[in-house]
Amino acid sequence: MSKTANELVARSRRLGSDPRNTNFAGGNTSAKGVGKDPVTGKNIPLVWVKGSGGDLGTLSTEGLAVLQLDRVLVLRDVYPGLEREDEMVEAFDYCAHGKGGAAPSIDTAMHALVDANHVDHLHPDSGIAVATAADGKALTSKIYGDKVVWVPWRRPGFQLGLDIAEIKRRNPGAIGCILGGHGITAWGDTSAECEKNSLWIIRTAEAYIARNGKKDPFGPVIAANKPLAPAARRERAAALAPLIRGLASTDRPMVGHFTDAAVVLDFLSRAKHSKLAALGTSCPDHFLRTKVRPMVLDLPPSATIDAVAARLRKLHADYRVAYTRYYEKFADADSPAMRGADPLIVLVPGVGMFSFGPDKKTARVASEFYINAINVMRGAEALSTYRPISEKEKFRIEYWSLEEAKLQRLPKPKSHASRVAFVTGAASGIGKATAKRLAAEGACVVIADLDPAKAREVAAEIGSTDVAIGVGMDVRNEKAVRDAINEAVLAFGGLDIVVNNAGVSLSKPLLETTEADWDFQHDIMAKGSFLVSRESARVLIAQDMGGDVIYISSKNSVFAGPNNIAYSATKADQAHQVRLLAVELGEYGIRVNGINPDGVVRGSGIFTSGWGANRAKTYGVKEEDLGRFYAQRTILKREVVPESVADAVAVLTGPDLTLTTGVHIPVDSGVAAAFLR
Repeated sequence: MSKTANELVARSRRLGSDPRNTNFAGGNTSAKGVGKDPVTGKNIPLVWVKGSGGDLGTLSTEGLAVLQLDRVLVLRDVYPGLEREDEMVEAFDYCAHGKGGAAPSIDTAMHALVDANHVDHLHPDSGIAVATAADGKALTSKIYGDKVVWVPWRRPGFQLGLDIAEIKRRNPGAIGCILGGHGITAWGDTSAECEKNSLWIIRTAEAYIARNGKKDPFGPVIAANKPLAPAARRERAAALAPLIRGLASTDRPMVGHFTDAAVVLDFLSRAKHSKLAALGTSCPDHFLRTKVRPMVLDLPPSATIDAVAARLRKLHADYRVAYTRYYEKFADADSPAMRGADPLIVLVPGVGMFSFGPDKKTARVASEFYINAINVMRGAEALSTYRPISEKEKFRIEYWSLEEAKLQRLPKPKSHASRVAFVTGAASGIGKATAKRLAAEGACVVIADLDPAKAREVAAEIGSTDVAIGVGMDVRNEKAVRDAINEAVLAFGGLDIVVNNAGVSLSKPLLETTEADWDFQHDIMAKGSFLVSRESARVLIAQDMGGDVIYISSKNSVFAGPNNIAYSATKADQAHQVRLLAVELGEYGIRVNGINPDGVVRGSGIFTSGWGANRAKTYGVKEEDLGRFYAQRTILKREVVPESVADAVAVLTGPDLTLTTGVHIPVDSGVAAAFLR
C-alpha cells in the first residue's frame, strides 16, 4: 500500500481514538494521490476512502476503498439527479482500482468531488451541537467567521458531495463546513493540514460552548429524580433489567447493556430531560443505532418495583403503537419492512440507561451513541435551542434502501446469537469447554467459578467483555449466587441459558464417609444447583423469553458404583431436580434438561483433585490410564472428554430440540448399566 494510504490510516486512527472527535464507526476520511494502473503500469490519480461500516480508531489499509479518481469525477456528467442519486453508490464499484479494497461508503462522493487532497468527515459532539441548534447557521458564522461554512441538512449522498464541492469553490478561504443536523467536514492540501483543520473546528466549538453556554442547559434538578446511591442503583438496575430486556425483545431477542454514567444520571435528573428525549437524536449515526427516540420512565426512583414494572409495560405498549404510526406515516411501496417496534434505549431516572442490540457490542455502542446525543443536546441547548432533523428525514435515513442493503449483507446469525449463558464451575474441565462452545455458537457467556481470578482468565481467553466475563461465586452461598446472577444481568441484560456444572467428589466407601464429606458434596452440587436454578429462574420468568436450564449430572445418578455414596446420591438429587423443575418451569417456556457424562478425566478439576487417584485405586489401574480404562468398558470404546459434554449442551440449548424438556442425555460412550429406562 502507498505512503498516501498509510498516512491516511495513521491520521484516521489519531482522530478516531478520541471520542471528542467522532463516535464509534462514525465519519470517514480520505486522501488523493497516485498509484500504478495494474494493467498499463502507468501512474493514475486515485482516492482512498474509509470503507463502509469501518471504524476510524481501528482502521487498517484493508478497510480503505480505493477508486480511480478520474472515473469518479466523470460521474458528475452522468448524475441523473436527486431522485436517483442512490444509483451512484453502485457506480462506485465500477470505479474501483485493482481489487478495490473495502466497499465504498455512501459518503464517497463528498471525498472525491471536493477539490482537496485530504478530507475528513467527522461526528464530534461539539460540532453536532452547533449543527442541531435552531440558529445553527448564524452560530457557525459567529463562531468561525468565514473559515467554516454552513451547509443545510441534506441526506448523505452524491448531491451532498456536489454541494460541498461547490461551497469550497465559492469560499476559497474556508477550511471546512458544518453540516446541518449532521456533523462537520474539513479539508487540507496535506494530511497534517487536514487533521489540524478538523481539530480546530472541533476544539473551537468546544471552547465557544464552554465560554458562552448557559449554566444549566437541561434545566434545574428535579429532587425526586436524583440518582440513588451506587449500591442501591445497581440493585434496582439488576431487578429491572430482565423485565426491560424482555420488553425490548418482543419482536426479536436482544442482548442488553447497562450504564449509570454520570452524564446519563445528570440528564435524567433535570427538568427538560423528558421533552428533549422526545425530540429524538439527529445525527444519522446516532438514531440508526438508538432508534428515532428512547423510551423514558416517568416515575421517580422512589417508586416501588411493582409500580415501575406496571408503568414500563404500559410505556412499552404505547411506544410500539407510536413507532408503528411513525413507520406507517412515512413508508411507501418501496420502503423496507418495519424492523421492529421495540425501543433500543430505555432511560430510568435515578438508575441509568439500558440499551439493546442483537449482540453485546451493538448494545454497548448504542449506549455510547446516546451519550453522544446527550452531549449534543446539552451543547445545542446551552447556545440556543436543540432542533434535530425532521421525523420525515429520520425515516428516510432509517429505512433507506442503501442502509437496508448493508443490513442484508450481514452474515447469518449463529445458532446461539443473542443468547446469554451462565455456566458454573467454568474455569476448567466441562464448564470451560461448555462456555467456549457456547461462545463459538454466538452466545455471550458468564464464567462463574469459586476462583474469580481463574474465571476472569478463562473469559479473557474466550474474548472481550462483549463476549465473556468472569465472576467469582460460591454456589453454596445464597448471597454470592444472587450477586453473581445480578452481575451477569447487568453485563448482558439477562439470562437465557444456565448450566449447573459446579461439582466436586470424594471417593470413599460408606463406612469412611463422614458427615462433613456428605455435606460438602451435597452443598456444592445439590444445594448449589438449587440456589443457582432458583435465582436464575427469577430472571428467566421476569424476561418472559423462555430459556434453558441444564444440569451436568452423571452416569452415577442412575448407576450404583462402588465407594461413592455421597457423590452418587447428590447426583441423583440433581437428576430429580431436572424432572421437578421441568414440570414447574414449563409454563414459562423454560426447558430443563440434564446430561449424564461418565469418565471425563482429561481437563477435569474433579479428577485432578484426588478423585482420579481414588477411582484408579478402586479399579486397580494407574491414574494416567484411567481415561483409557473408562473408554474400554464402554460400548463405543471411545474416551469422553469435556468437549463431548459441551457438544451435548450446545445441541440441547440450540434451535433443534425446542420441544425437549425433562430428559437426561447420556454422554458416556455407551455404558449399558446406566441406560435410562
